Amino acid sequence: MARLCVNVDHVATLRQARGGIEPSVIDAAKLCEMSGAHGITVHLREDRRHIQDKDVIDLKKEVKGTYNLEMALSDDVIAIAKKVCPNQITIVPEKREELTTEGGLNVNNDFNKLKSVIGEFTAMGIIVSLFIEPDVETVELSQKAGAGYIELHTGTYCEAFAKGDYLYELDRIFTAAEHSKKIGMGLNAGHGLNTSNIVPILPIENMHEFNIGHSIVSRSVFVGLDNAVKELLSVINGKI
Repeated sequence: MARLCVNVDHVATLRQARGGIEPSVIDAAKLCEMSGAHGITVHLREDRRHIQDKDVIDLKKEVKGTYNLEMALSDDVIAIAKKVCPNQITIVPEKREELTTEGGLNVNNDFNKLKSVIGEFTAMGIIVSLFIEPDVETVELSQKAGAGYIELHTGTYCEAFAKGDYLYELDRIFTAAEHSKKIGMGLNAGHGLNTSNIVPILPIENMHEFNIGHSIVSRSVFVGLDNAVKELLSVINGKI
């Protein structure tokens, strides 16, 4: 079965709304893992709108499973990642004006810098994943850049699912997943996934990990964070 890493960015979003210390990102991460999550994901954005540098440092001491740091090709964030040494980094595109990450990396445009950064982190023993659109060409380029993993951007698929017309986007995901398996790349997926729209993706045999945050934090308002994590794990494990 695929693993679940919980993204706790939006716990930090709630904290930053008041600029205080509650709710605690550390406590949220601990509770997620106690509830069965296989790891924790955070995105240290250039504008520091939610997760802060201290969160990234403190989480390294507390996360027991996979610690996945999402980051853009930003020199100051790269420097922090090298200092903290998470288990995995996921390189994502980033725009200051966006509400959330929009689309996958343009691997072709950033190929040289990506190859250099991937080489540095790989030499440090850190797994590198690229957050990309589900297409075969980009999967190929990701491997050529040196990445060991890709994370398929599922946002477009989730939007189509909400409209009831998603088979084309689902086919793109399956095709990209199959190609990643063919060429020996690790496979993750995330963005917009919840207990409903994740179900058609679950048959992908080589899916290693889902990175999911917003739907879990949203659901936790009504049922609690521990139950929100357990509900999604039950779906992933085929128990619901």
